Amino acid sequence: MRSSFSWTLALLAGLLSGPALAQTPAAAPAATTTAPEATDARQLWQLLDYVAVDYGGAVENGQIASEGEYAEMLDFSANALQQAQALPAHADKARVVALAGQLRAAVQAKAAADDVARLAHQAAQLLVAAYPMPVSPAKAPDIKKGSQLFQQICASCHGATGGGDGPAAQGLDPQPIAFSDAQRANARSLMALYQVTSQGVEGTSMVAFGALPDDDRWALAYFVGGLSYNDELRATGKALWQSDAGLRARFADLAALSTTTAQSLTPAMPIEQAGAVLAYLRANPEVVSEGKASGVALSRQRLAQSLVALKAGDRNQAMKLALSAYLDGFEPLEPTIAARNKTLMTQVESAMVQYRATVASGTVQQAETAAQQLQTMFDQVEAELNAGASDATATFVGALTILLREGLEALLIVIGMVALLRKAGRPDALRYVHAGWSSALVAGGLTWAAATYLVEISGASREVTEGLGSVVAALVLLSVGLWMHSSKSSAGRWQSYLSEKLSASMGQGSMWGLFALAFISVYREVFETVLFFSALASDGHHAALLGGGLAAVAILAVIALVLLRTSARMPVGRFFSATSILVAVLAVVLVGKGVSSLQEAGWVGATPLAAPRIELLGMFPTVETMLAQALVLALVVFGFAYNRAAARKALGVQK
Repeated sequence: MRSSFSWTLALLAGLLSGPALAQTPAAAPAATTTAPEATDARQLWQLLDYVAVDYGGAVENGQIASEGEYAEMLDFSANALQQAQALPAHADKARVVALAGQLRAAVQAKAAADDVARLAHQAAQLLVAAYPMPVSPAKAPDIKKGSQLFQQICASCHGATGGGDGPAAQGLDPQPIAFSDAQRANARSLMALYQVTSQGVEGTSMVAFGALPDDDRWALAYFVGGLSYNDELRATGKALWQSDAGLRARFADLAALSTTTAQSLTPAMPIEQAGAVLAYLRANPEVVSEGKASGVALSRQRLAQSLVALKAGDRNQAMKLALSAYLDGFEPLEPTIAARNKTLMTQVESAMVQYRATVASGTVQQAETAAQQLQTMFDQVEAELNAGASDATATFVGALTILLREGLEALLIVIGMVALLRKAGRPDALRYVHAGWSSALVAGGLTWAAATYLVEISGASREVTEGLGSVVAALVLLSVGLWMHSSKSSAGRWQSYLSEKLSASMGQGSMWGLFALAFISVYREVFETVLFFSALASDGHHAALLGGGLAAVAILAVIALVLLRTSARMPVGRFFSATSILVAVLAVVLVGKGVSSLQEAGWVGATPLAAPRIELLGMFPTVETMLAQALVLALVVFGFAYNRAAARKALGVQK
């Protein structure tokens, strides 16, 4: 016995009008071109979904309720295991096969329907993660178009309202499926409707409808998936959707909506509420697309998926999803949250690091605890975002403090370079420094334009840019600091020594090195400032934003003037001594910040450490950042000690 849904769609194929569909052969592939492994995965996904949906009609309380349906479940589960074994090589293939084997054994043992559905859905989820395939439309489907298509090509069999009572249904055995059947609708996903319509079912007379445009197939699936619901249920679902932030977090994108069934929501809510929510969302998929931009919902979803992968033993996939929860979900919101609640942003960052560490160790219980803490923090983040825009005073203060914080490090480096070259009498080299920092400002302006009008800067791009920029600047500053400290051995002949030393060491390549250091030091700060200011600008207080920025620029200009005048009056020996220490400290600070950013981008592992977090000093509570700072500090201490020993030795030789 074949599924009535399969037979009905087979008949539907014969009744379709139009030359393109009339020529579609049975079991033809979809019109879209896909790799062989993707096709195999789709066919396997369909089998798994069939078992999850239809098994409940075959077995009840451990007894066979329908011999024909049970024979079909045995056949489908056996085919699922065979197709899993035939999948292309992949790191997760063995686990897909194992789950398919467990599913086959559960069907043979006449296990409970909930247990069979759980195994089938676990296998399907892992399958999609290991062998990516389209699981949702590219944009919210046109429900009106879906309704029109249904009346044109489906209503003759399924009836005008989806009751399975159309005029062409007379005499059919089995009868066309009633899409108005709420029980079956609660067990079937929209992706299942789309896949069956697109690909057909191997071994049945269900044909593929790949000649229909992809958007039309999704529109039809979404409309059909809502035929069992009424307006009252949709109104109830709308109220639940608007009042429950946690519910909205479950549907971060159309992929979540397309693959979710009412039954899969029942652990968190009664089946009636689950059906109401899906009734509203399937009729109004655009609300899911609109909510995607919030970021917090995506973080929640990726976090939940990461836990599922970890529990299934897929640590690599769990780590990827954990990184996505931060980089794709929360990280783009950081500028906004930092401008409103810096402490909360820092707490979420640290909690994300803690969660990734538990994933790396494979400890599921600790990961669940860390995830629960993050979910609580996400509630606070949503409260901050839902509180509305900050007032003008908050925007002014935010712009002022952000620009001062980001600009001070770059200013110290550039002023140090300028003062050094002035002491050495090298105005020709000053041109490269000024060209470096001014080019960084121009690049920052272009970055702002690109981020605003052209592309969205991803979290990973931001963290990698900041991380690599900080590490490179730290290494350059370390070498400069050690060189400046070694220069103290020539006390008494500073000016001539500097002139000779710089003339000998600063060829054309070194000049461009000065340009690169000035550019990197300024651009990494401008890059982050642009993102923070873009977030503040969304609150609409543009005058306050401009005022805060100009005030910060004025303060930085005063600091620069004071530093330049102080360094000009300072004796050369004292200048070199103070500047070499300052540069070394900056190197330690920057390497800590750089490694932290690379951790957030997933380039460097993160092992939490019971230590204070002091961003001003580049101190972050992880073993890796502390080790990086300790290494640079050790090089500084060793270098300074070596320079002193060399200086004493030189003085002894002179005597």
